[in-house]
Amino acid sequence: MCRGLDALPAACLERAKELKTRLSILLQKSEAFGSPTQSSKSEKSRPTPEEAMKWRETFDKLLASKHGVAAFRVFLRSEFSEENLDFWLACEEYKNIKPSSKLASRAMKIFEDFIDNEAPKEVNIDHETRAITRANLQVPSHSCFDLAQSKIYTLMEKDSYPRFLRSPAYQELVKKTAHGTIQLQTSCKKSHT
Repeated sequence: MCRGLDALPAACLERAKELKTRLSILLQKSEAFGSPTQSSKSEKSRPTPEEAMKWRETFDKLLASKHGVAAFRVFLRSEFSEENLDFWLACEEYKNIKPSSKLASRAMKIFEDFIDNEAPKEVNIDHETRAITRANLQVPSHSCFDLAQSKIYTLMEKDSYPRFLRSPAYQELVKKTAHGTIQLQTSCKKSHT
């Protein structure tokens, strides 16, 4: 008769949780970077060699690329800090809300999800920034999250972004794209001779 999970030692349960997390991260990495067994349709959705190389130039170029954002998200997820990118993207979307009647409800949702104490995706900002952002919600505007968003941007740019560029996943992507470029250039030279 099965006695359930309560009968298992705590160490076994912790190990199972760790393995589940690692498997989830591996699956997410394969989604972002594509796998060799995927169809040609997904091959078209991969970044071009030039695009992947441009991510090194500036953090803004990474954020301007849908493939860059997807790859960076997978990296942040592996470090358990994807809430930073989610918050930054939510703020960017918030700035583009057209009917100002929707600002208050969307601002409150962003605050509850990312800024409030014990928020489900709480970002790491100082107490003063949190207080200023809370005060800004009294009269919601397109700029009420600017200070908090700027702090999170700087945190990602100075901390997570350099680690992403050094990560094995990004290095492998650049290696693959650089190798593909070399092969393409070689085949072009051969066809012209």
